[in-house]
Amino acid sequence: RTICHPPQNYPLYIRSVPTENELKFHYTVHTSLDVVDEKISAMGKALVDQRELYLGLLYPTEDYKVYGYVTNSKVKFVMVVDSSNTALRDNEIRSMFRKLHNSYTDIMCNPFYNPGDRIHSRAFDNMVNSMMMQVC
Repeated sequence: RTICHPPQNYPLYIRSVPTENELKFHYTVHTSLDVVDEKISAMGKALVDQRELYLGLLYPTEDYKVYGYVTNSKVKFVMVVDSSNTALRDNEIRSMFRKLHNSYTDIMCNPFYNPGDRIHSRAFDNMVNSMMMQVC
């Protein structure tokens, strides 16, 4: 499950597989935004010197692990992964966030995209779908 949030904390993109319990994931992600903000404020000045910030595991639940990532423009990416997936390593999660960030940058460079609008991009969808297929 992947969600992109601008600094104003409304979702730009949401993808969930499978689609059942989607409302539960929305709640989980919105709850995780508070943890993201706490981690950012705890890092203080160190954040200013970095171009991107991988926050790592935000918190685990019984069924899921929630990971976070923030760009230099304060766009937040949140990824929720099944706890049963033990094959997924931290460096793979980091790599997936970088791919998301790069694809998001491509969207922002599109002159027809209005910053702040929901993301409707076939290329972005395909990239997210391929990442999710790789994880499942």
